[in-house]
Amino acid sequence: MKADTLRIIPLGGMGEVGRNMMVYEYNREILIVDTGLMFPENDMLGIDYIIPDISYLKDKQSWVKGIVITHGHEDHTGAIRHILDEVQAPIYGTPLTIGLLGAKLSRSGMLDKAELIIIKAGDAFQVGKYFHVETFHVCHSIPDGVGLGIQTPAGLIVHSGDYKFDHTPVDNWPTDYAKLAEFSERGVLALLADSTNAERPGWTPSEKVIDPAFDKVFREAKDRIIVATFASLISRIQQVANTAARHGRKMAFAGTSMVDNAKIALKLGYLDIPEELIIPIDQALNLPKSQVVIMCTGSQGEPTSILGRLAIGQNRQFDVIPGDTIVLSSHPIPGNEEAVSRTINRLFERGAIVIYESIAAVHVSGHASQEEMKLLMHLTRPKFFIPIHGELRHLKQHAHLATQVGIPAENTLVIQNGQSVEFHANTMKLGEKFSGSYIFVDGDKVGDIAPDVMRDREMMAEEGVVLVNLLLNTQGALASQPEIQTRGFLMTRDEETLKSIATTRIKDVILHANGNMQKDVEKAVRNVLYSETRRRPLVIVTVNYIDKPALKQSAPVAARKAAPQVNANWHRKTRKKQAKKPAPQTV
Repeated sequence: MKADTLRIIPLGGMGEVGRNMMVYEYNREILIVDTGLMFPENDMLGIDYIIPDISYLKDKQSWVKGIVITHGHEDHTGAIRHILDEVQAPIYGTPLTIGLLGAKLSRSGMLDKAELIIIKAGDAFQVGKYFHVETFHVCHSIPDGVGLGIQTPAGLIVHSGDYKFDHTPVDNWPTDYAKLAEFSERGVLALLADSTNAERPGWTPSEKVIDPAFDKVFREAKDRIIVATFASLISRIQQVANTAARHGRKMAFAGTSMVDNAKIALKLGYLDIPEELIIPIDQALNLPKSQVVIMCTGSQGEPTSILGRLAIGQNRQFDVIPGDTIVLSSHPIPGNEEAVSRTINRLFERGAIVIYESIAAVHVSGHASQEEMKLLMHLTRPKFFIPIHGELRHLKQHAHLATQVGIPAENTLVIQNGQSVEFHANTMKLGEKFSGSYIFVDGDKVGDIAPDVMRDREMMAEEGVVLVNLLLNTQGALASQPEIQTRGFLMTRDEETLKSIATTRIKDVILHANGNMQKDVEKAVRNVLYSETRRRPLVIVTVNYIDKPALKQSAPVAARKAAPQVNANWHRKTRKKQAKKPAPQTV
């Protein structure tokens, strides 16, 4: 890369929903924007979540001068502790964002390791020598979200963050149109803007439309109400509290993250709820059912969340009671649709009345739709445009919208994770491609789950597993018949016949083995099973050896081979006895 060149590298958030992380680099200084996670897809078995691939930063820790977090949602903050394991730099965010980050880092024991700096929407600050960052408020489904104007020696970059143009937001704080227009007057080199709703025509409805829907739910519910949403959706908590107050219900929170986030938002003034309205969950469970509303997590069908456990009857504090009204106040994240549907069905089976987005306006998106996207482009008038945050279809549609408002197609780039873009002398071009792979988190294992492990898990889940145990002698010949066992693999014909065919093929492979016997047997068994059943289970071959001749040897010799230390003692004793014997006579 040439000197005095601005390089932008997405390490997540391109071609996917979530895992948002952007690297801005200029002359060996780096500014990072957001450090998000992504929820696993249905076929990612056993995975808790996925984080950005930061291998590009491993040898550049000293280059990183700051990390700016645009807002408090998990897809922008969830990987922060993993990033801090590799990179130490000041973290900038608005009061609510820093409050939520602090709680997250405290739970993982990393708060002392982080340098958290509170900034407010509208503030400007310097990061390193080359990045002058100006923040502007944006409406989203969480308060205190900001977009960024990043002034670099190469030009001004506008990074939208997640946004929408809501004229009647719950907190009465609209997006900062004036700042966007000011950027335009100064000249915007490039706009990087959220693409999540690029397929939705028109305008995203205001958060205010939820109030009538909640009023209807509370008016019609005869018994307990349970509202499930994201723990970080602070504006939704406020709306539920307002509705509860109007309908004479007390409000309780269930789940650690929901309780912690509500406490932080109340302390910082982002929630305005009368103190007497909120009661502990234990007290709420002892009130008449018609006098309480419980807020909890689990609107995405997460199995370990409160709602996920309620759906299968494994929640510790309370269960679903027939007649409960359960509201899912969120939209399924792409990939979570099946889990959400399964949760809804299970709640119905338990006698609950379930209200969700498809049947009532209990949720609106926090992301801009097509007309808002066009307005942002008109307000900023960028020379170049890069759509961010979304699956490839969203990025492509957003790029198409850019051409409709007059941005030349050659000035628009649709890129994916790891693909760098370079700005030099008022030009834009593709740069070097770096790794943007999935980094899987499975319990306390980070990055240890390789793609081949995921393939094996998928094969076992879909087709089952076939175990082949071979017992060979020292000459490499079979000492007994191969032992074949199956788990989760359904034989489509007579089991003994199929095993007989596989055994014949295994014997042939062993007879002609040339050093790769184990792999050759695996391949042969897979081929037999596919040709006979048209299925591809995971095949695992284990090889054990026995030494049959040793069983016929004298006890001392057998002992010598089994235990070298004992055999050495035996040899010493034998030599002493032989030394005492008279020498043989020669005739």
